[in-house]
Amino acid sequence: MAQPADKKFFENLSGSGKAIGVLTSGGDAQGMNAAVRAVVRMGIYVEAKVYFIYEGYQGMVDGGDNIVEVSWESVSSILQVGGTVIGSARCKAFRTREGRLQAACNLIQRGITNLCVIGGDGSLTGANLFRTEWSGLLEELVKNGKIEPAAAKSHSHLNIVGMVGSIDNDFCGTDMTIGTDSALHRIIEVVDAIMTTAQSHQRTFVLEVMGRHCGYLALVSALACGADWVFIPESPPEEGWEDIMCNKLSENRARKKRLNIIIVSEGAIDCHNNPISSERIKDLVVKRLGFDTRVTILGHVQRGGTPSAFDRILASRMGVECVLALLEATPETPACVVSLCGNQAVRLPLMECVQMTQEVQKAMDERRFEDAVRLRGRSFENNLNTYKLLSHKKAVSELPKSNFNVAVLNVGAPAAGMNGAVRSAVRVGITEGHKMFAVNDGFEGFANGQIKEIKWGDVGGWTGQGGSLLGTKRTLPAKYLDKIADQIRANNINALLVIGGFEAYLGLLELADARGKYEELCIPMVMVPATVSNNVPGSDFSIGADTALNTITDTCDRIKQSASGTKRRVFIIETMGGYCGYLANMGALAAGADAAYIFEEQFDIRELQANVEHLTEKMKTTIQRGLVLRNENCNENYTTDFIYQLYLEEGKGVFDCRKNVLGHMQQGGAPSPFDRNFGTKISAKAVQWISRKLKETYRKGRIFANAEDSVCLLGMRRRNLLFQPVVQLKDETDFKHRIPQEQWWLKLRPLMKILAKYKTSYDISDAGQLEHVHVRRPRDAEAGGI
Repeated sequence: MAQPADKKFFENLSGSGKAIGVLTSGGDAQGMNAAVRAVVRMGIYVEAKVYFIYEGYQGMVDGGDNIVEVSWESVSSILQVGGTVIGSARCKAFRTREGRLQAACNLIQRGITNLCVIGGDGSLTGANLFRTEWSGLLEELVKNGKIEPAAAKSHSHLNIVGMVGSIDNDFCGTDMTIGTDSALHRIIEVVDAIMTTAQSHQRTFVLEVMGRHCGYLALVSALACGADWVFIPESPPEEGWEDIMCNKLSENRARKKRLNIIIVSEGAIDCHNNPISSERIKDLVVKRLGFDTRVTILGHVQRGGTPSAFDRILASRMGVECVLALLEATPETPACVVSLCGNQAVRLPLMECVQMTQEVQKAMDERRFEDAVRLRGRSFENNLNTYKLLSHKKAVSELPKSNFNVAVLNVGAPAAGMNGAVRSAVRVGITEGHKMFAVNDGFEGFANGQIKEIKWGDVGGWTGQGGSLLGTKRTLPAKYLDKIADQIRANNINALLVIGGFEAYLGLLELADARGKYEELCIPMVMVPATVSNNVPGSDFSIGADTALNTITDTCDRIKQSASGTKRRVFIIETMGGYCGYLANMGALAAGADAAYIFEEQFDIRELQANVEHLTEKMKTTIQRGLVLRNENCNENYTTDFIYQLYLEEGKGVFDCRKNVLGHMQQGGAPSPFDRNFGTKISAKAVQWISRKLKETYRKGRIFANAEDSVCLLGMRRRNLLFQPVVQLKDETDFKHRIPQEQWWLKLRPLMKILAKYKTSYDISDAGQLEHVHVRRPRDAEAGGI
């Protein structure tokens, strides 16, 4: 197939004759193995030699069996394994010039001049020092007779590309480091479990989480579980915090709240840089309030367990990008780090990121805490601001009086994270001075008058609950317009927040169309996307999709494990999503599947046959299990049963076959940390938009909003959260199949195929640009990112 002239494809990059070394260093993190797997397979795909460097820099210094060339099969079945299979170790020898000299000698002997380093800022700083000393080290090796002058000439420069593997998310320049999301999963699992026992006994729990120099884990887990108080090093509590915290805890108990959760980062400090320990907090609560209080220190549990779907996909994307960066590197290219900004993989100069990371610590040491928060980045600052908004209820006398009524409703199928989004909307609305109303059972409930005021305390404990506590239906508003208009008038509703999927989008379009006939509908309306299918136009992500993806990934892991020790077996797994292949495609990438059949990429019997033959060939090697995902509506004729029968017949004598339809389990379960966090922040932003629109459209004692931009969808687009008029999104929508006409994740489809050993084209037009770390001014946080 001819390739578009304006696009850049990686086939033009060859790794022939190049050798890449991959190592993991410093503390381990879930997802490191996914990154290692991606580097190995992408490296082999571009015909480079790839070497494992076992035990980090120690293995590089020791050489011998610690540096081993690897094959495609070497990284089979490691995607779902936590930690790092190639080991990690602290290395004193590499900190000395003699150690680095020995490491350089070991690399030259194997022709390795490209290093992929997965670790924290210390590991990456060491790699950069190694790179700057490289030519001097080679000269010394030639002088000592350890290597030939010709070898020094042909290996004259060392390319370094880093990936940040750290559960603390303490590296500036990236929104998420590999391992952070999985660590949040471990924390939230523990918090959810503790909340049930705390509720039973009316206890207060003090939970200590990791983060010696960075409070990200503590902050996001506090946001995700609705903790009463959080201690983080970047934003210490003000003077007299002991009184303020105890007053808040006792107020919560007075409101009949049966438990208190306090989350403490292990590096928590007060405003004088004195440490605040979990034991100190416990003693304070017991002494002042007499509450039954327990301390739980999570420790290394946070580092363990299987990586989340997010971490597997992130690490796979970063690993492939890392190999591309090494292939494109020149002697003039600075050492770079591959990072995530919004939904984009970007390359940043390694030392700029390290420098900014060190600036944060310096700001904290000098008690410039506002600067420390700002230097942590837009995502961190937004998390902190949202937590402050939602956790501290202001006194009625402190609240502004807006005299506006805002209604919140869920529309469409249930999605995990909806309840957290409702909680956030209600509390931010109350803080903004509005009276908040909850609508039960979607537009149908709205028409039937199932509307009641909802208060701050009514939404306590909602973040961790799956499904929709308000109730949700797929019914569209068109046939209830008279009744809905009557209810808006009767309840004096001035604005509408709709949390839901494709039906919510269609519903807003219908309400916007009906404004000419019903003046009551001339009010600000905003939609927050929430659907497991992730098929809403105008947003890269929807609330609930991450939870569903983790359910699929966990199930695939278990299914694959069920065949261990048996004969070779292929599993055909059907996922939800309607006509949208997001869950099938991303589930395949996260679970290490061999193929994913989706509606967006049409296939025929020849492709099915090619896939079967491809799997048959793989099964003749050491690989014993195959995984094939199929989106439920990918093809009306090539059903799950058909594909199962085909693989069963064609694989006779080589492998047998099983099928699974995952069904509604993908819609259930407790929301993932990502969905809790995303839903909370996006809803808060939606209500703030409503407040601005209400002020703009208030004329002569009433609200009148009939402009296009007063009915919007708030969506994540690449790096930013954007409000987009729903009418303008019509052109981007395939209404027949209920999907956007362009979907960002289709660009990752070749990546899944490459990692499954298929030859394919991979558009890298977006890659390759080395950007610079942006230090934001204080007001930049409002520019619209997650």
